[in-house]
Order: sequence, then structure tokens, then C-alpha cells
Amino acid sequence: MTLGTVLALFGAAAATIFAGIGSAKGVGMATEVGMGVLAEDSSKFGKMLVLELLPGTQGLYGFIVSFIVLTKIGIFGGSADLTTFQGGMILAACLPIAIGGLMSGIAQGKAAVAGISLFAKDETAFPKALVSITLVEIYALLAFLISFLTVILL
Repeated sequence: MTLGTVLALFGAAAATIFAGIGSAKGVGMATEVGMGVLAEDSSKFGKMLVLELLPGTQGLYGFIVSFIVLTKIGIFGGSADLTTFQGGMILAACLPIAIGGLMSGIAQGKAAVAGISLFAKDETAFPKALVSITLVEIYALLAFLISFLTVILL
């Protein structure tokens, strides 16, 4: 296995690990607050679940980028001999979703906590809470698209 392949594998790992940490932290924060709300009124479960799950998308984006990298470098079959430059480029391509996923997952979790608190007090505010939480998603999507397109085009 070449140094380039190792660098590409580090990129794939970083995309999954850091975006996953952001999602886990974000979903965890939202779920903690959500469980308190559900303890008071279990009829809100469906809408609460939607608000709790939104910070989880970053982990999915990181996983997708990692899967594409692993496929591209031949880990699932074929040759995995990359030059150091090629591996470094793939590592760099994975950084937007790794860092963007980490930061936006946590930020979206905080927004979800606020949205859940709003929804707990006023059920008619669900659409406002949903839109506000989704605003953070834009930045996760931008990071995902940059990583995705760069890995595909390399």
C-alpha cells in the first residue's frame, strides 16, 4: 500500500469520524431536550423526532464521501496504488465535510434544542422551528457538495 493510498484512507476516515461526531453530538443534545418534552406530552413524538433527527444528516454526508473515496481508490476491489500527490488531494477533498460536518452538526444540534423548546411551548410554531433548524443544513450541504464533487472529479 502506497503513502498516497494511506493519505486517501485518512481522508475517508476523517470525513466519517468528524462528521459523525458532529451528528452524534447534535442529535444527542436535541434528544436530551426532546425526551423532557415527551415526558410532559407524548403526543408530540412524531414532530419531535423530525426536529431531533435533523442534525444527523452530517454523519450521512461524511459516510457518503468516505464510501465514494473507498470505491474510487479500489479498496472494494481493484488497484489502490495512488501517488502521494493523489492521496493528498483526496485527503484535502475530504476536509470540507469532515470539518463542516463536525461544526454544523453541533451548531444544528444547538438550533434543534432551541426549536424543540419553542415547539414545546407553542405547537403552532413547529414550521418556524423546522425552518430555523434547517438553515444550518445549508452549510452542511455546501461542505458535502464540495467534498463530493472534488472526490468525484479527481
